[in-house]
This record gives sequence, structure tokens and C-alpha cells, in this order.
Amino acid sequence: MGIESSTTTAASAAAIGLREAKKRETRQLISDRATELFIAQGFERTTIAEIADAARVAKKTVTNYFPHKEDLAFDHQDEFVAGLARTVAAREPGESALAALRSSFLSAVMAHDPVAGFAGPEFTRMIAESPTLTTCLRGLHDRREDALAAALAEATGADPGDITPRTAASLLGGVHRVLFGRIQELTLAGHTNSEIASVLLPEAMEAFTLLEPALSDYAR
Repeated sequence: MGIESSTTTAASAAAIGLREAKKRETRQLISDRATELFIAQGFERTTIAEIADAARVAKKTVTNYFPHKEDLAFDHQDEFVAGLARTVAAREPGESALAALRSSFLSAVMAHDPVAGFAGPEFTRMIAESPTLTTCLRGLHDRREDALAAALAEATGADPGDITPRTAASLLGGVHRVLFGRIQELTLAGHTNSEIASVLLPEAMEAFTLLEPALSDYAR
């Protein structure tokens, strides 16, 4: 009975793994087809029905995976929103929040990380030309800052009414927001990722250095 039980459990786990893999494939397919259509004809002019047809799925399948149309364009939004908070939570002992976030951002620039803004000219132009997506991006920056404030409050043991974590998050999030916009600006100007990185590295160092008088020891 033990062998049968183990075999059944393994088979069940394998089936679940296959279903999850299929779901991920379907989700990625829908996202890819949606992005292609958004780039080709604009976000506002693209319908859910057209996306469903392109991905060869039902409209309901699209909305099951992506409840809001904007989610199709920003399919990595959860990673974006949580990124700064995770960096603070994972910082080394004795490392300040500023130092951890600066190091993480510089690494992202060198890696040409899409989440940091290296999304390519077509995708970047798609966002810039869409009022809906531009507004949504601002909201994602706000949510990322809120998540960072919560992480800083936890890291420092701040009282619920203490505005210090929110103030620090505003400063740190503001630098990231400016640098993200800078990457978009240079991308739309026709620069390659390597060229953008060469410009961003010294600019990012200068931007983070401006925060050192206030935050060099914060959340150390």
C-alpha cells in the first residue's frame, strides 16, 4: 500500500506540474500576442477580442489570466512593485537600505534588466504613446514606493504613525522613478542598451550620492 500511495502521489504531483506549466505557457502566449498587437496598432485601439483571436483562446481565458487590459502590457508588474522592498529585506547585515538599493540598481543597469526600464524602443514607445499606460505606470511607481515604505518600517521597527519610513521611501523611490524615466528617454532617443548603461551608471551614482547625507546610515 505504501508503494501504491507513493506512486499515486508522484503521478498526481506530475499532473499538477504539467497543468501549471501549461498555464504559464498560455499566460505567456496571451501576453506576447497582446504586446505584438499593442505595438502594431496602439494600446487603446486593440481589443480583448483581437488578443483572444491572435492567441487562439476564448475572450474569457484572456480575462481570467489578465483581469485588466493594462495587465497585458505590464505582465511583470508584481516583480516591479515588490523589487525595492525585496532588496531592502535581503540586504546584508550592516548594509544600509540606500547602499543595497544603489548596488541592486547598478547591477540591473549593467544587466540591461527590462524591469529597470530596458524594455526596448518598441515597447517603450508603446507606453509613451498611450495615456492609459502612462497613467498606469505612474500608479506602479506609487505602489512600489508604498511597498518600500512598508519594508523600511519593518526593517527599522518604526511605530505605525512614524512618517520616517514613508519619507525615506519617497526619496529612494523618487530616485528610481527619475532613473527609470531617464532610461525611457534615452531609449526613445535611439540609444542602444549599452549606450544607455554607459550614461546611466555615472548618473545613477550621482543621484544616489545626493541621498547620502540623509540616508547613509538609515536601516543599516
